[in-house]
Amino acid sequence: METLPMPLEALSAAPGGLDDFRITAPREIGAILRQFQDGNLLLNLNGSHGGMLSTTLWSVDAVKGKLSFAADANAPVSQQIVDSQEATVVGYLDSIKVQFDVANLVLVRSPGGSAIGTAFPRELFRFQRRNAFRVRPLLRSTPLVRVRHPVIAEMQLALRVLDVSIGGCALFLPDDVPPLSPGMVMNQVQVDLDADTRFHANLRLQHVTSLNPESKGVRLGCEFVDAGHDAARALQRYIDQTQKRRRLMAIDD
Repeated sequence: METLPMPLEALSAAPGGLDDFRITAPREIGAILRQFQDGNLLLNLNGSHGGMLSTTLWSVDAVKGKLSFAADANAPVSQQIVDSQEATVVGYLDSIKVQFDVANLVLVRSPGGSAIGTAFPRELFRFQRRNAFRVRPLLRSTPLVRVRHPVIAEMQLALRVLDVSIGGCALFLPDDVPPLSPGMVMNQVQVDLDADTRFHANLRLQHVTSLNPESKGVRLGCEFVDAGHDAARALQRYIDQTQKRRRLMAIDD
């Protein structure tokens, strides 16, 4: 798992820049940081002058706008990180790479242990590991894939999208539609995920999975073939936005 900081310069120069990955809402930043704290998940502090410290979040105080990372005050790397005064923090939440910068680092000693203290980050970046994570569409949306049946050319299908990733999607095929076989390629299908995410790509059917009898259909696991750069960016944006909306819904609940 790559724990080095993502080079933001290259991403900022790309169409759309960093806005697809950036989070600036304090409430949302706090929710993500608390996931690291509650799960005791590892984070790497990469000092601007060298050195890398693997640690965990000691405290998250959103009211005072302060963070602290567990540290051994006697370890040379802890002092090296503090001397750098700036560091880039990298960690993972499942398949999501999280990265943010911290500055004005202070080594704090107390009877309960030592820590590296800093201020709350003003922004945080989330990067999707490609081909690794799938999202289910929100209930209020009805994403569809419009395709001509590979065997019955005159039959046009509009298949519901069950989930989607940067590398493929799962579709629902009703029982009353002639079956499809793994290995089939459906050319130039139209993918309509939402009003802002529409593109054409080829789909290769990888596998067919039975669902419960009440569903009256099967699950088609498909791989995107030659989707192109624009489609990949649209997919990444859709995945990020869907995850963001789900997190906000969870916070509101």
